[in-house]
Amino acid sequence: MKHFLPALITTFFIISAAYAKEHATDTSAKKILPPIQRFYIGGAADGAIFSTATIKHTTLNGTASPDITNTYGTLRFSYIFNFGFSFNFNLNRHLGVYTGIDIKNIGFIEKNNGGETVKRRTYNIGAPIGIKIGNMAKKGNFLFLGGGVDAPVNYREKTFSIRDQKIKFNEWFSERTPQIMPYIFAGVSIHRGITLKAQYYPGNFLNPNFTTHNTQPYAGFDVHLIMFSVGFATHYSKHHDIKKHVAELNTM
Repeated sequence: MKHFLPALITTFFIISAAYAKEHATDTSAKKILPPIQRFYIGGAADGAIFSTATIKHTTLNGTASPDITNTYGTLRFSYIFNFGFSFNFNLNRHLGVYTGIDIKNIGFIEKNNGGETVKRRTYNIGAPIGIKIGNMAKKGNFLFLGGGVDAPVNYREKTFSIRDQKIKFNEWFSERTPQIMPYIFAGVSIHRGITLKAQYYPGNFLNPNFTTHNTQPYAGFDVHLIMFSVGFATHYSKHHDIKKHVAELNTM
């Protein structure tokens, strides 16, 4: 979290500077500006996702002081089945709100003290709610930020030794993770709808109370996922007719 917040702040100032420059140009030049839509449906693909996690593991060793380790997960990359739809409403030329639904492949990679590599991931169905600040015209640049919730639908875990795969399984609607995963995010849409986004999950990715065969494999784990994505924001709805837009300029 301590590395995530500076990244959000840096992103905010970069897009704010770009927005201020663009806004000054719009207000000083008397010209027909690109049309905006009050409401439109669009694509919201996370595309390529890079994820890691802060991993805190507390082990009881029979003494008054438990063993506590704090590590970062190995960077994980996924690009398969990260897509969604967005429902957008522009309040004015420089401010909008949106929600939607998406499916994404998220997770983390842990290298434990036993020399094993463990890969854990979920397919999530999510619903974000956010605001947009910047140029609301099609292909305009803008900052977006907000929060949302994910519901995991499929959990998969792989454990590898140095040479051989040892364990591989997946479960639908597994109890190995929480049923709901809230998150916060911030990002920017640039260059014809390309999006750069940072996302943080404040809740534990694993369920430490999960029990199987009288054991709790995730007891003592506290894992917080950090995600960065390069995606695409597209318009599916058609633009206003330009004559209607010129008439609207006098009312905005």
